[in-house]
Amino acid sequence: QVQLVESGGGLVQAGGSLRLSCAVSGSMSSIFVMGWFRQAPGKQREWVGTIISGGSTTYADSVKGRFTISRDNGKNTMYLQMNSLKPEDTAVYYCNAPSSRATGYLQVWGQGTLVTVSS
Repeated sequence: QVQLVESGGGLVQAGGSLRLSCAVSGSMSSIFVMGWFRQAPGKQREWVGTIISGGSTTYADSVKGRFTISRDNGKNTMYLQMNSLKPEDTAVYYCNAPSSRATGYLQVWGQGTLVTVSS
Protein backbone atom coordinates (compact mmCIF):
# COMPACT_ATOMS: atom_id res chain seq x y z
CA GLN A 1 0.00 0.00 0.00
CA VAL A 2 1.30 3.46 -0.91
CA GLN A 3 2.20 5.69 2.02
CA LEU A 4 3.22 9.35 1.92
CA VAL A 5 5.41 11.13 4.48
CA GLU A 6 5.95 14.89 4.36
CA SER A 7 8.90 16.73 5.87
CA GLY A 8 10.57 20.11 5.73
CA GLY A 9 8.05 22.33 7.45
CA GLY A 10 9.01 24.93 10.00
CA LEU A 11 9.02 28.58 10.94
CA VAL A 12 10.18 31.14 8.39
CA GLN A 13 9.97 34.90 8.07
CA ALA A 14 7.88 36.52 5.38
CA GLY A 15 9.82 36.67 2.13
CA GLY A 16 11.76 33.54 2.98
CA SER A 17 11.81 30.10 1.40
CA LEU A 18 11.20 26.50 2.40
CA ARG A 19 11.30 23.21 0.53
CA LEU A 20 8.90 20.49 1.52
CA SER A 21 9.46 16.85 0.64
CA CYS A 22 6.97 14.03 0.24
CA ALA A 23 8.54 10.59 0.45
CA VAL A 24 6.58 7.82 -1.24
CA SER A 25 6.77 4.22 -0.11
CA GLY A 26 6.86 1.93 -3.09
CA SER A 27 7.39 3.04 -6.66
CA MET A 28 6.34 6.60 -7.34
CA SER A 29 6.85 6.17 -11.08
CA SER A 30 3.59 4.23 -11.27
CA ILE A 31 1.66 7.12 -9.72
CA PHE A 32 0.62 9.37 -12.59
CA VAL A 33 -0.75 12.33 -10.64
CA MET A 34 0.36 13.74 -7.32
CA GLY A 35 -0.45 16.97 -5.59
CA TRP A 36 -0.02 19.30 -2.65
CA PHE A 37 -2.81 20.69 -0.51
CA ARG A 38 -2.82 22.92 2.55
CA GLN A 39 -5.13 23.69 5.43
CA ALA A 40 -4.86 26.93 7.35
CA PRO A 41 -6.23 27.22 10.89
CA GLY A 42 -10.01 27.43 10.82
CA LYS A 43 -10.20 26.96 7.06
CA GLN A 44 -10.97 24.15 4.68
CA ARG A 45 -8.22 22.21 2.98
CA GLU A 46 -7.33 23.79 -0.36
CA TRP A 47 -5.49 22.63 -3.42
CA VAL A 48 -2.02 24.08 -3.96
CA GLY A 49 -0.82 22.35 -7.10
CA THR A 50 -0.47 19.16 -9.10
CA ILE A 51 2.27 17.40 -11.00
CA ILE A 52 1.89 14.58 -13.47
CA SER A 53 4.47 11.93 -14.26
CA GLY A 54 5.83 13.79 -17.28
CA GLY A 55 6.59 16.78 -15.10
CA SER A 56 3.78 19.12 -16.15
CA THR A 57 2.46 21.21 -13.29
CA THR A 58 -0.56 23.37 -12.47
CA TYR A 59 -0.93 25.73 -9.52
CA ALA A 60 -3.54 27.62 -7.58
CA ASP A 61 -3.55 31.32 -8.42
CA SER A 62 -2.57 32.15 -4.84
CA VAL A 63 0.82 30.43 -5.21
CA LYS A 64 1.52 30.71 -8.93
CA GLY A 65 4.93 32.19 -9.59
CA ARG A 66 6.09 31.57 -6.01
CA PHE A 67 5.75 27.80 -5.54
CA THR A 68 7.24 25.04 -7.68
CA ILE A 69 6.38 21.35 -7.58
CA SER A 70 8.84 18.75 -8.79
CA ARG A 71 9.23 15.00 -8.53
CA ASP A 72 12.20 12.65 -8.57
CA ASN A 73 10.95 9.20 -9.45
CA GLY A 74 14.39 7.72 -8.76
CA LYS A 75 14.22 8.96 -5.17
CA ASN A 76 10.48 8.31 -4.83
CA THR A 77 10.09 11.88 -3.62
CA MET A 78 7.96 14.86 -4.58
CA TYR A 79 8.96 18.39 -3.61
CA LEU A 80 7.31 21.73 -3.03
CA GLN A 81 9.68 24.67 -3.29
CA MET A 82 8.09 27.70 -1.68
CA ASN A 83 9.59 31.14 -2.26
CA SER A 84 8.50 34.64 -1.30
CA LEU A 85 6.44 33.20 1.52
CA LYS A 86 3.64 35.26 3.01
CA PRO A 87 1.92 35.02 6.40
CA GLU A 88 -1.18 33.77 4.59
CA ASP A 89 0.80 30.72 3.45
CA THR A 90 0.79 29.52 7.06
CA ALA A 91 -0.87 26.10 7.04
CA VAL A 92 -0.40 22.40 7.39
CA TYR A 93 0.76 21.13 4.01
CA TYR A 94 -0.27 17.69 2.78
CA CYS A 95 0.86 15.65 -0.17
CA ASN A 96 -1.72 13.59 -1.98
CA ALA A 97 -2.00 10.75 -4.44
CA PRO A 98 -5.48 10.45 -5.99
CA SER A 99 -7.19 7.12 -6.29
CA SER A 100 -5.63 5.05 -9.05
CA ARG A 101 -4.57 1.52 -9.82
CA ALA A 102 -1.13 2.38 -8.32
CA THR A 103 -2.70 3.30 -4.97
CA GLY A 104 -5.01 0.32 -4.84
CA TYR A 105 -7.90 2.60 -5.79
CA LEU A 106 -7.53 4.54 -2.56
CA GLN A 107 -6.89 8.25 -2.18
CA VAL A 108 -3.72 8.60 -0.11
CA TRP A 109 -2.73 11.50 2.15
CA GLY A 110 0.38 12.16 4.14
CA GLN A 111 0.24 13.18 7.79
CA GLY A 112 1.04 16.82 7.00
CA THR A 113 3.84 19.19 7.86
CA LEU A 114 3.31 22.60 9.47
CA VAL A 115 4.58 25.74 7.79
CA THR A 116 4.44 28.96 9.79
CA VAL A 117 5.30 32.26 8.15
CA SER A 118 5.87 35.17 10.51
CA SER A 119 5.35 38.78 9.48
